[in-house]
Amino acid sequence: MVADPQPLFTLLQLIDEMPWSPAPRHGRPCVYADRVILKALLVMIVRQLPTVGSLLAVLAEPTAEMARVRAQLTNAQGRFPSRRTWERRLDRIVDDLPLLIKVLGAYLLTVLQPWPQGGRAVAIDSTVLAARGGVWHKKDREAGVVPHSSIDTEAAWTKSGWHGWVYGWKLHLVVTVADRVWLPLAATLTAANVADNKEAPALLADLPEEILAILGDQHYTDPDLADLAARSHRLLITTKRGAYPHTDDGVEVRRIFHQLRSHAIENFNCQFKSIFNCLGQVPTKGLRATSRFVLGAVLLYQLTLWHHHLLQRDLRVGLKSFVLAA
Repeated sequence: MVADPQPLFTLLQLIDEMPWSPAPRHGRPCVYADRVILKALLVMIVRQLPTVGSLLAVLAEPTAEMARVRAQLTNAQGRFPSRRTWERRLDRIVDDLPLLIKVLGAYLLTVLQPWPQGGRAVAIDSTVLAARGGVWHKKDREAGVVPHSSIDTEAAWTKSGWHGWVYGWKLHLVVTVADRVWLPLAATLTAANVADNKEAPALLADLPEEILAILGDQHYTDPDLADLAARSHRLLITTKRGAYPHTDDGVEVRRIFHQLRSHAIENFNCQFKSIFNCLGQVPTKGLRATSRFVLGAVLLYQLTLWHHHLLQRDLRVGLKSFVLAA
């Protein structure tokens, strides 16, 4: 990678270098490569453009920077996609993002080497994101009444031990348990009422073989998940249900693992939400648009870690300022 004075173009260059071979599709070959569409998504997230219309409006500005960006978003013949093409392809790429995050995460695991002295554990958890607009109360939902047009009817309610009742979404994550880097290895987005243990199999599928332990909270205390982990020669370690304090023989060991899990996942969640302005409401409405924004942001976080590694920077410091500078 040749570092560009403008961070945005460094990130666009990293997309060209990603270890990604898009699966062949049936029908007529695509005029525009998937990497072109992914670059447009990155521009949307970096510049906080929640819709295709806002992206095209910014790209149409007659500046030298936007001319460079438009040049990155054309095909080999120099053609620029139409608005309808952007809408269709940016919607379709949502289905590819979970796999892309896993592929890039596995690659960065070999590059960053987060466990130089062993350990090889990951944390699994979910974090809630508030939906844009108003909330859809239970009585109105059951009556089929949407009292305000700002309400995102695809979101749902959940009760968080930290945030209380939240109307919105859940970002489900697998993150490395390591001091030097919090690397996301898998991510999905669902409505907030989807149980953590039900979404976990999709997260745990096809994780890198070097992972030996999966650390979760009580929501992952599920015999089916434990069997799934065991079949992959991994140990699922979760907190124990029931009233505190626990007094069984394993309590001190579980406390250590719980602290390791919390340190990794909570720090990642706080940093991720701060970088991408998710401490309040998300900027999008609907499951697919919100998945595109949130999962695209996870991919951008991975690219930022890769950039910092190539320039031998601290992998926990300066990520937000780099994204803001882009």
